[in-house]
Amino acid sequence: MLVDDKIFLGTSTQPEYLTLKYGNRHGLVTGATGTGKTVTLQVMAEGFSAAGVPVFAADIKGDLSGVAKMGNAQGWQTQRAQEIGFTDFKDDIFPVMFWDLFGRQGHPIRTTISEMGALLLSRMLELNDTQEGVLNIAFKLADDEGLLLLDLKDLRALLINVQERAKEITTQYGNVSTASIGAIQRALLVLEQQGGENFFGERALAIADMLRTDRDGRGFISILAADELMRSPRLYSTFLLWMLSELFEELPEIGDVDKPRLVFFFDEAHLLFDDAPKVLIDKVEQVVRLVRSKGVGVYFVTQNPVDIPDSVLAQLANRVQHALRAYTPREQKAVRVAAETFRPNPAFSTEDAITQLGIGEALVSVLESKGVPSMVGRTMIRPPSAQVGPILPQERAAIIAASPVAGLYDTAIDRDSAFEVLARSARDKQLAEERQQLEEQERKSAERTYQEAQPARRSTRQTPAEAAMNSLARTVANRLGNALVRGILGSLKRGR
Repeated sequence: MLVDDKIFLGTSTQPEYLTLKYGNRHGLVTGATGTGKTVTLQVMAEGFSAAGVPVFAADIKGDLSGVAKMGNAQGWQTQRAQEIGFTDFKDDIFPVMFWDLFGRQGHPIRTTISEMGALLLSRMLELNDTQEGVLNIAFKLADDEGLLLLDLKDLRALLINVQERAKEITTQYGNVSTASIGAIQRALLVLEQQGGENFFGERALAIADMLRTDRDGRGFISILAADELMRSPRLYSTFLLWMLSELFEELPEIGDVDKPRLVFFFDEAHLLFDDAPKVLIDKVEQVVRLVRSKGVGVYFVTQNPVDIPDSVLAQLANRVQHALRAYTPREQKAVRVAAETFRPNPAFSTEDAITQLGIGEALVSVLESKGVPSMVGRTMIRPPSAQVGPILPQERAAIIAASPVAGLYDTAIDRDSAFEVLARSARDKQLAEERQQLEEQERKSAERTYQEAQPARRSTRQTPAEAAMNSLARTVANRLGNALVRGILGSLKRGR
């Protein structure tokens, strides 16, 4: 059932395949907790990797790490393979790179403050419009003055500089208030306490390191350890959005291709859109729409299609819908919305089927010939070939040590940037002020000394008595001077 140029997803009344040619037309995997989304994600990741397509995926619970270990077919896996007629099923293992923003369960991932940009950083810091405006002014000032913003201390130093120059900057760039600067600094402190300082700095992640294949031509599956990261949902979602935007910015246009250059799985995708301003949603929609031409496929994984804005949902052509529960009016409405996104199948009611699906079952509709969506099929998802469930910590450590990027990102680099430049500038300014004060003190002291040394004004004409007294004084002074010199120089005294 495995065929070239296609990924076998499972069996309905027929084998269901995702055609690699349409893999960059994006997709959606939805379903309630415990219905099989993670297994579906692993099946798709394995399929893309086997076809030579690199994959990036967040591992929320740690279960996806099993893709790095040879499968040992459990009872349900072999049973399901038999049920769906999957005669090609076999155990397998896939090349994996582990990543972790905190650097504990994988290679550290870093970016710079400048690369993150004011818009995404404002969302990460949960700034209001006024505070975001001040942050934009700070970024503009840094660009105009050639200041590198690499890590959090660079941004803090820049904000202090902005505050000190508020009057000048307000005239040139716009209003800067002390209250807004203080609010941003407090938000940076919260971000740091959440571990965000690990994310900003160098060496920054090179996207090319995500686009690797092994010696057998299989795409590396980059797995982001997200169990700890999920405690800071805003940091998690902003990081993944940054990665998506980096792919869009860095990769060249390649148009239609036989298979994607990279497939990006965005798990818990609803976090990206929760309380997101319209300007951010518009940016996401734009990136998703245009990144396809870069050969990148984006697959959102979430509980319900209504978690995704319509403008983004319209871009997602390949869909896998696991079971939804409909106990409340809101949930019933969500089921109807989900059903309406599929091409109907006259053999069953899509809306009814969504609530009746068992674990491992899903409604599948993908693009077929000429990019037409397939008729939705009630599909039993195929079992993964690699291990299902997490690997052991020592197994993870061994894979990290043997990784093609081992040692490349492990040590942070702190090069000359805004913090150092502004610190030198402040130090030079302080020294210049101290030098000026010292010179002023010396000038005033010299003036006092000169004035005190001047005799009172009187006639320059000497009387005979004054002349005689001055002559005597000079004679005595010369003798005292000689005695003083000799007394100090010792040898002269001994020589007489």
